[in-house]
Amino acid sequence: MENLYPMRINKYLAWKKISTRRGADELVENKKVFINDKLALLGSKVNENDKVEIKGNKNPKVYVYFAYNKPIDTITHSPQKGEHDIKEDIKNTTIPKDVFPIGRLDKNSHGLIILTNDGRITDQLLSPKYSHEKEYIVRTSNKLRSNFKQKMEAGVNIEGYFTKRCKVTIVNENTFRVILTEGKKHQIRRMCSALFQEVADLKRERVMNIKLNNLKSNGFREIKGKELTLFLNKTLNQT
Repeated sequence: MENLYPMRINKYLAWKKISTRRGADELVENKKVFINDKLALLGSKVNENDKVEIKGNKNPKVYVYFAYNKPIDTITHSPQKGEHDIKEDIKNTTIPKDVFPIGRLDKNSHGLIILTNDGRITDQLLSPKYSHEKEYIVRTSNKLRSNFKQKMEAGVNIEGYFTKRCKVTIVNENTFRVILTEGKKHQIRRMCSALFQEVADLKRERVMNIKLNNLKSNGFREIKGKELTLFLNKTLNQT
């Protein structure tokens, strides 16, 4: 990272996984950030050997993480007129109001969404720089073709973009499991369409080590303990 110095203080704090860039700006504005024992200002630069400290933060933010089973017809976020989103579905639950979904599932899909108030993990989970497994079970309207597994795993041309290799397991004549390490918009539906298969049902069952298990539709559980430790180690400690 030495070639990136000097580095803006908000970028430095985000890189060190201390906060998001916006959160770092708030820490600076609240006069809690010091560089070499001097109060940092918005836009201050950090050199490689500088000492950076966060002081006076008596009430650090408590991060929470939930596995949520998004129902069909629920919008992940930004619903249009007549639609409803996850925020509305969980508003009368014990989930804190400041959580947000990481990533998306389209309206006609259902299954696992991770809800959190930890902005530090957003880029790590969504950026194409990182490869995180996501597992889905898919049912098609028509019988799977004999070469479907081979074609799907090799990568599919979806409107000029060739998808990365993936892992497909055939369950029965019109159901398969697929493990992806990327997340293009409507990717599985578009891959199936390119291979002349029509998706009847699409359910996400796993993101990295977080599994949906037996969560009911619109149900949730807190991610904690060893499961959370492994999840955070895989996201916050990657380079």
